[in-house]
Amino acid sequence: MKWTRTVGVYLVLGLGASFTLAPFLLSILTAFKTREQFAGQSVLAWPDPFTVENIVRVLTGPAEFGRAVLVTLLAAVLILIGQLVCSILAAYAFARVDFPGRQVLFWVYLSTLMIPPVVLIIPLYLMMTQAGLRNSFWSLVLPFAFASPYAVFLLREYFRGIPQELIDAARLDGANTLDVLVEIVVPLSKPIIATLTLITIVSHWNSFMWPLVVTTGPQWRVVTVATASLQSQFNGNWTLVMAATTLALVPLLALFLVFQRQFVRSITISGFK
Repeated sequence: MKWTRTVGVYLVLGLGASFTLAPFLLSILTAFKTREQFAGQSVLAWPDPFTVENIVRVLTGPAEFGRAVLVTLLAAVLILIGQLVCSILAAYAFARVDFPGRQVLFWVYLSTLMIPPVVLIIPLYLMMTQAGLRNSFWSLVLPFAFASPYAVFLLREYFRGIPQELIDAARLDGANTLDVLVEIVVPLSKPIIATLTLITIVSHWNSFMWPLVVTTGPQWRVVTVATASLQSQFNGNWTLVMAATTLALVPLLALFLVFQRQFVRSITISGFK
């Protein structure tokens, strides 16, 4: 009975993995096909002949996809830096610094997670317009470059798990609050910081609605908007659209390969806690 249960579990997991990976496989296979192959063969047929024409056309064509990748990458990196710095400072204050109203302020701040992001689009748009930043690079960065409630919550819970004895020992050696944070807390929190790095980069790399609303034209177009524009610009040429989708996946896959150990470790540590 035990082996049948094990086989059943792996079959279910394999089926779920197949449904999850199928769209990515379809995207990659289509990206390296010609239009004739895509129209005349099964969507899961192997490219024959194998061609990189779609990749070249996407990167060098009028859609300026290469520029969109650079704009998205720079915006995501700046948002990541701002969110990590602000979230670490706020989370440490909520976790280890005693001040009046700490718990109330934390839960009020955390309650903003209940607000749907789409509700904030119009107020943010008006703010960017009145500040003269609409259709600029900073309109992509500034609304998200500060602490996020989710990051603060995750870091706070992790910081609370760090032994107080380590912090007390550092204070006995003359370390101030900033020294404790930089020299003790942050090095011990690398797994959770790596996890937040992945989550932040992926969420803002895939952001679509806000960049679509706040920017116009190709100058500050991001990857998601550039990919969507290809569908209308080339009359539904799916080989080009899938080539753009495949290119957009490459940085995320590389990021995951770099941080996979820390990501898995953070899940393991959270499970033990």
